[in-house]
Amino acid sequence: MPLEIELGAFGRMKEQLLASHEGKFVLFHGEDFLGAFDSVENAYAEGVKQFGQDPFLVKKVTSQEEVYRNQALSLGLIHASI
Repeated sequence: MPLEIELGAFGRMKEQLLASHEGKFVLFHGEDFLGAFDSVENAYAEGVKQFGQDPFLVKKVTSQEEVYRNQALSLGLIHASI
């Protein structure tokens, strides 16, 4: 699964991240936590700067997981295949 290592590292650090970075966007590459950012754009830009096209994880630190729904995909305006 893509980003399995990064998601695992995030999960192991989640309580610590909630205590110090709740509401921020964190950047992970492999097992490494690389920082917390005020916006998803800043976190993503830093990930691209450091890793280019290599996979990295940007995730918002929240106590409850947010569900992202892509309306265009749901309405059939775009298509995705796995």
